[in-house]
Amino acid sequence: MTATGTRSAAPADLPPELVARFAQALERLWPEGGKLGLAVSGGPDSMAMLLLAHAAIPGKFEVGTVDHGLRAESAAECAMVASACAARGIRCEVLKATVAPGNVQSRARSARYGVLAGWAERHGLAALATAHHADDQAETLLMRLNRGSGVAGLAGVREIGAMPGCAIPVIRPLLGFRRADLAGVVAASGLEAVHDPGNVDDRFDRARLRKAIGESPWLDVAALAQSAAHLADAEEALQWGTNRQWSERVTGPPDCLRFRPGTPAEITRRIVSRAIANFGDVPRGGDVARLIERLARGESGSLGGALVTVEGDEWVFRPEPARRNS
Repeated sequence: MTATGTRSAAPADLPPELVARFAQALERLWPEGGKLGLAVSGGPDSMAMLLLAHAAIPGKFEVGTVDHGLRAESAAECAMVASACAARGIRCEVLKATVAPGNVQSRARSARYGVLAGWAERHGLAALATAHHADDQAETLLMRLNRGSGVAGLAGVREIGAMPGCAIPVIRPLLGFRRADLAGVVAASGLEAVHDPGNVDDRFDRARLRKAIGESPWLDVAALAQSAAHLADAEEALQWGTNRQWSERVTGPPDCLRFRPGTPAEITRRIVSRAIANFGDVPRGGDVARLIERLARGESGSLGGALVTVEGDEWVFRPEPARRNS
């Protein structure tokens, strides 16, 4: 379903400093130009992005809104986005996504990016913009700290990323904006935005954390978001170091990988995880840590379809032998 407006509402009277900040972020993240795609759900954050884009770069973007079909209201919410776009002469397409069974949030995210990637490629869009902002970064960081996550889990989303299986970049021009800023943009326009009841439902970790942040004025959300960005830089450095050490310390054919340990602990963990994933499942971090402890004592072990033995100064990874039926 595609909606293309025939009339163009004037941009809302938005705070000029926010429009200027948005334009500057786009210029920095998207200097090549070309037509931009906006992923708009109908929530206040993405609706604010729509309004800021209409004020800053009119005529230079299109909108995609995804109907996952997970809630009865989703079709009406997408129709609301399409109507808001039509009133402003903005091309908008409603994209249908099918969510596979399993972890609903994770599968919905994969389905969403899948249909957005196809839409962006069909329309020849140069980049896709999403509405992640500073509060999102801070909340995710605190949630994962509370779960004992490592650097990879704590790393915030980058301002420039990619969609799986698609060469079109994802940009996030709102990472320097607070949720309150974006709510103010929507209020100034007079538009109604979709409010997900899950965002205030105390059964969900993020909703409880969001409430706690709001009741703790001493927490600096902008600083937390900056820490998430620094951790993303650290994750990138660790990935680079892991790739380099893999090329220097891992030898052999794919069915018999030989690793010469002696790297920092985090690099060792990542190399062992990658080697095991070569034979089957991606292992959990705690399981990898326990296997490394065994190997450091000179003991063999198996994990995720791999049998790992200590042979001289090397750890050798082979496919785990098939179990015989008694």
